[in-house]
Amino acid sequence: MILVQRQSTLHAVAVFAGVELHGGNHTRIALRPAPINTGICFVRTDIKDRDNKIYLHPSVVTGVTNCSTICNGDDVCVSTVEHLLAALAAAGIDNLYIDVDGLELPALDGSSEPFLKLIEKTGLKKQNAPRQYIKVLRPITVTRGESRGTIEPADRLILDVTIDFDDKAIGRQSFVIEPDVRAFRERLASARTFARKHEIAALRAAGLSKGGSLDNAVVVDGDRVLNPGGLRFADEFVRHKALDLMGDLYMAGPILGKVTTFKGGHGLNHDLLLALITDKTAWRYTSIHEIIQDEARIRA
Repeated sequence: MILVQRQSTLHAVAVFAGVELHGGNHTRIALRPAPINTGICFVRTDIKDRDNKIYLHPSVVTGVTNCSTICNGDDVCVSTVEHLLAALAAAGIDNLYIDVDGLELPALDGSSEPFLKLIEKTGLKKQNAPRQYIKVLRPITVTRGESRGTIEPADRLILDVTIDFDDKAIGRQSFVIEPDVRAFRERLASARTFARKHEIAALRAAGLSKGGSLDNAVVVDGDRVLNPGGLRFADEFVRHKALDLMGDLYMAGPILGKVTTFKGGHGLNHDLLLALITDKTAWRYTSIHEIIQDEARIRA
């Protein structure tokens, strides 16, 4: 992860449109440049009768079942935000308005790659304000059933993810990455969300995955991958879990720390982030200037 000194936004407006993975509706989003210290702000453009803005923060996460959902105090929500957030994290975008005309972001191909490509094509604009990083000061560990997550001090963001499924097509996989924009582009961005065939009927009965298809998800049936084109990576499943983790962590902004998860998901990711942020002794804000000063003192 290449640390940058100044905040960034987009150089111009970038527009996406497509079908929601879970809701099945067609939605359109527009990423708009925002001033310094705005943060990431989702704007529900289809809502006019109450506050339609949701400023990104771990405290606004209200749902972690099969995707990450955020809501404001007026019960205005946006779901499946993690794939876009992963792309914003990799690109280093701090300030942005995200106009959404529905409840859920479009699935596109089920990965972050379409988001990243258009963000890079649009270009970034450096802003005249220092970028603030969350520096992890001591380890935090959480568990959720068989799942376990730890975040500990490091001078970069490092993701160490392990999954373990009974399905032979998935099995046990591990993946480690320091996700700067190049590593994210080459190793993570195109990894797609996945589902097991036996789960799909239950998901749809629960009102989820209405827009899911082989065009925007990898579907597994025991030892078989049902997508005609197969996998993009032999370990695409764990790579997508790492992508989800990166997006979920960006709810708090850029983090300097090593994050290790076992059998994780959105629930564990949120539990870990919330445990960190609510413990004021476990982290502090820092900037590149402060990091350089700290390194100089250590060398002296």
